[in-house]
Amino acid sequence: MRAAVLPEAGAELQLVEREIPEPDSDEVRVEVDACGICHSDAYAKEGTYPGISYPHVPGHEIAGRIDAVGTDVEGWSTGDRVGVGWHGGHCFTCDACRRGDFLQCENGEITGITYDGGYAEYTTVPSEALAAIPDELAAVNAAPLLCAGVTTYNALRNTDAQPGDLVAVQGVGGLGHLGIQYAHAAGFETVALSRSSDKADLARELGADHFVDASTEDPAERLQELGGADVILGTAPSSDAIESTLGGIGTDGSAVLVGVPGKPVRVDVQNLVGTRGSVEGWASGHARDSQDTLEFSSLREITPKIETYPLDDVAEAYDRMIENEARFRVVLEP
Repeated sequence: MRAAVLPEAGAELQLVEREIPEPDSDEVRVEVDACGICHSDAYAKEGTYPGISYPHVPGHEIAGRIDAVGTDVEGWSTGDRVGVGWHGGHCFTCDACRRGDFLQCENGEITGITYDGGYAEYTTVPSEALAAIPDELAAVNAAPLLCAGVTTYNALRNTDAQPGDLVAVQGVGGLGHLGIQYAHAAGFETVALSRSSDKADLARELGADHFVDASTEDPAERLQELGGADVILGTAPSSDAIESTLGGIGTDGSAVLVGVPGKPVRVDVQNLVGTRGSVEGWASGHARDSQDTLEFSSLREITPKIETYPLDDVAEAYDRMIENEARFRVVLEP
């Protein structure tokens, strides 16, 4: 098979020929139809995540079909359409797993980080990391939903927001353009917040009821004029941009941050006390969460805005992503 390999930390991706891997007894082998390229893949490329071994194949937004099944695997068969996201497996035995909180597993695997990912024609993954892909959802559209999709969908559905509540999505990018669609489909009064005025039409096309140009008006003041946000979903990784929205939290509202900025976020505690508000974080989801995301996306025809590249052009595709030039997700088709 062909695979895009990092020979060492900080090196360029190299397209090489490798033996097709055999699955262990608790794994399946996936023939990769599509694999998204995510900003978190920089952890693998730059060697900044602890414990990565090289040579290494990145990629944690995998959509494909089961090609071989390990002897101990139940419930999955060859030919099944499956996806694999960031959460790449869990131990079942630690305290978190015993409570069913698989995402907080003390020994959790990460696809494309702790084992080889989907920048290849085949990969092997633990069976508990699999999510079924609906037939109606194309592989290139399913792949980004296994990271950006499950992150925004799962964050929103784990808030206390009810249909009709005011939900603001900070950022209209790789995460935010999906968050807007999910907020609209869930029945929220949806506000798109962006410092890019040219994204107004797109935001409304995606389902936003309001667009706030944060480059010309105060987003917190505008949210308060609308009644105060029940939820602010922070997707753009900018501390300044996030901080500028927090004053818009309404009574008992919350800011749920999923985009991770490079600097700390300052919080006005007096404002939080006055509104009984909160600022919290959310991280993606496990395989069942991913499957829920895929099924809801298929039901409501929610898809990412993507650019596709063949595996031969993996270096160009990665550069498009890391330089923030893509609108909005980059997907490989091995």
